Amino acid sequence: MNARELIRKVRRLEIRTRRLVNESLAGSYHSMFRGRGMEFAEVRAYSLGDDVRTIDWNVSARMGHPFVKKFTEERELTVVLVVDASGSKGFGTHLATKLELSAEIAALLAFSAIRNNDRVGLLLFTDRVERFLPPRKGREHALRVLREVLAVRPAGRGTRIAQALEYVQHVVTKRSVVFLISDFQDEDYERTLRVVARKHDVVAVSVTDPRESALPKAGLIGVVDPETGDAGVIDAGSSAVRRAYTEFSRRFRETLRATMRRASVDLLELSTGEPYEMPMVKFFRERARRATRAGA
Repeated sequence: MNARELIRKVRRLEIRTRRLVNESLAGSYHSMFRGRGMEFAEVRAYSLGDDVRTIDWNVSARMGHPFVKKFTEERELTVVLVVDASGSKGFGTHLATKLELSAEIAALLAFSAIRNNDRVGLLLFTDRVERFLPPRKGREHALRVLREVLAVRPAGRGTRIAQALEYVQHVVTKRSVVFLISDFQDEDYERTLRVVARKHDVVAVSVTDPRESALPKAGLIGVVDPETGDAGVIDAGSSAVRRAYTEFSRRFRETLRATMRRASVDLLELSTGEPYEMPMVKFFRERARRATRAGA
């Protein structure tokens, strides 16, 4: 993709995702992360009816009568997009490749953040950290995030989710909302995910392709693992092979869902084979309802 094509694609995605943000996601985004924290506002004299648990005993002792601490909701968010750019993300047989869909999701989240005056950062990873953009505000920064995802030419091909999460843990010190966008074709990352999820609000976005869950009845198919380069042949004409393939995919999805449940991480599942707009709107609204109930 040359520079002119990249600019055109960035502009098209900005227009497309901004419309969705403005029409469908604005209110839900604002409320979906309510309750993530409170920040100190002031100390004032105690009034009848104040919660005694908010009394500041040190100030009260110095002043000779009760004072209470007042807090306000910590409204400004830091959003970090952790995007998998490994070899398997170049696969796609329907509307887009998995990496292209990931770029659209990143754009949607980035423009949602800046519309709410939040900061957004980006970590691109494979089996190494490919690129890190520290969180900042503003449209120009959101456009840079989008350009980086669309134009990535990764040095690595594999996937190491744990390493990416460890990097986030070291460089993002303030509690943040972390969107982990991946096809999750990796292992041994659950422990690190749990550690990061205790500090940050982590949301997992799984990006898949329909051909990863069902084989066509097409005879012998040559295949290459895009992350390792290993080649082989699948007998897609065999019903037993197709059933085994589908069952393997089903177990993979169930394992992923169980992993996220154990880590207390919300999982949004998207596919290159269908539009992502309504599943994302539904997910945002459900998160917003839960946040509202929690803060009630």
